[in-house]
Amino acid sequence: MENLNIPQHVAIILDGNGRWAKKRHLPRNMGHRQGSKVVEQIIEDAHDLGIKYLTVYAFSTENWKRPQDEVNALMKLLRDYLKTCIKRANKNNMKVRVIGDITGLSEDLQEKIIELEKASKDNTGINFTIALNYGSRDEMVRAMRHMAEDLENGNLSKDAITEEVFKGYLDTKELPDPDLMIRTSGEERLSNFMLWQLAYTEFYFTDVLWPDFNKKELIKAIEYYNGRDRRFGGI
Repeated sequence: MENLNIPQHVAIILDGNGRWAKKRHLPRNMGHRQGSKVVEQIIEDAHDLGIKYLTVYAFSTENWKRPQDEVNALMKLLRDYLKTCIKRANKNNMKVRVIGDITGLSEDLQEKIIELEKASKDNTGINFTIALNYGSRDEMVRAMRHMAEDLENGNLSKDAITEEVFKGYLDTKELPDPDLMIRTSGEERLSNFMLWQLAYTEFYFTDVLWPDFNKKELIKAIEYYNGRDRRFGGI
């Protein structure tokens, strides 16, 4: 463990809550609730290991297509989580950000998110980012709209557009790109998650369902990351 090179930024696609519940003959909502508890523990574990940035994919723009009762349960879970998150963030010196189109969420959730970001903005511990109503293509389209406005208003010239300038219009502009992306439950796709930011990220896929994920599994992912030959440019 002491010789491990710890990635600065780890991004996780939380997958398998429903399958975890089904295996135990429980309602899907119980899987989501257990998954939420695991998120809290993994934040602590990541901090203990020296990870500076942790980003989790909690609710995608495509998740609205799920059955209405499941969406309602997820929104209730989010409300419950946000109620206690300010206290937890300040207790653990954690800076919390939310990426995604929060205007698609209910007004009370938007207010809670703004309150949480404001309350934790000066904390200097782990940077915890929650992707909510997030889709990478949607993020890039929104970025292009803002860029087009700046071009029209004369605040940006087309010759000034670079990768770095474009990055400044993304939801993740304050974050370094992830070094390691973990996806649980055996699926091996990105599901519209951080497509721009993951260009040179190492991917780790595990069959472990998210509610069963723990510090031991996180260390396994970091060990895999350490075994990779980090070259850039694709050759």
